[in-house]
Amino acid sequence: MKNQQLFTPEKIGSIELKNRVVMAPMTRCRALKNVPNELMAEYYKQRSSAGLIITEGTSPSLNGLGYARIPGIFNERQVSGWKNITKAVHKNGGKIVVQLMHSGRISHPLNMPLESEVLGPSAVKAAGQMWTDLKELQDFVVPKEMSLQDIIHAKTEFVSAAQNALFAGFDGVELHGANGYLLEEFLSPVSNIRNDTYGGSIENRCRFVIEVVTSVAEAIGKDKTGIRLSPYGIASDMPHYPEIDETYNYLSKELNKIGIAYIHLVDHSAMGVPPVPIDIKKTIRKNFRNSLILCGGFDQESAELAIANGLADLVAFGRPFINNPDLVERFKNDWPLSQNLNADLFYTADEKGYTDYPSYQP
Repeated sequence: MKNQQLFTPEKIGSIELKNRVVMAPMTRCRALKNVPNELMAEYYKQRSSAGLIITEGTSPSLNGLGYARIPGIFNERQVSGWKNITKAVHKNGGKIVVQLMHSGRISHPLNMPLESEVLGPSAVKAAGQMWTDLKELQDFVVPKEMSLQDIIHAKTEFVSAAQNALFAGFDGVELHGANGYLLEEFLSPVSNIRNDTYGGSIENRCRFVIEVVTSVAEAIGKDKTGIRLSPYGIASDMPHYPEIDETYNYLSKELNKIGIAYIHLVDHSAMGVPPVPIDIKKTIRKNFRNSLILCGGFDQESAELAIANGLADLVAFGRPFINNPDLVERFKNDWPLSQNLNADLFYTADEKGYTDYPSYQP
């Protein structure tokens, strides 16, 4: 291709990147007992030719451990495990940020310690089921409506986890405000039916997200803080609502005022759901002056086009990184992408379908 901007260096906040290819966050469920391990270190090391790696969703607290075998970053063993991973990525010349994901109501008690609680902005049960290793698929439960004290506590957990991320050697933090987890649950009037200062109006529904982002940015630096958003996404029982455009118009302006490093905007239409309208992408692009990462169904050509036309600064790739650990090299050299992708092994517990995908041999 004539204009290969994907392979040019880029700065996102204070993070210097060797290219504009981002490895998207993907839940892989290999963290036994919620502790990052050597298998995970090998997985991320193999993919460290990406300009930026965003880790799988990582819980900031006991209450955020919604899925089986997802990692946390709230205790010493977890921080130590992540240190090995960040060292491996940095040794290979890569950069890596941790995605802080509090699962909120998208959870099940069988995946959580006894002393934890399934929380949400309101006691509104999500439709659908959650995998548990003990009893396989189980219906979601009704979450406990968070009290004001719970809200304050959750904010402190995000801040503490972000500080732990720097101790663990991460280059920054991405807050997961997408896919129907706790932060997005506050944004939506479907999952948030509160009648206090955290519910009702658009400003009130955005309040928790803005407070979390502000607190994390103050704690670790706005130049190391990003957020993922999914307007019009329907993951985790997030139906559309009339004020979506107004909500994200307001939120993106407020995020711009805070001055965080980036917004990571995901579009799941490649997986068969309605696309994010181009108008809302352009609105966020106009409102937010720092870096914008787009994610969802891109190939090399469409990624180059998105950067060339100014809609994105960087482009994230998810599934192609699973079975193409050397995705950047394949793009650069016009090598074919592997089509061997076993979805049955996405969320299993060992190396199969995880670290055993080979690099291309010319």
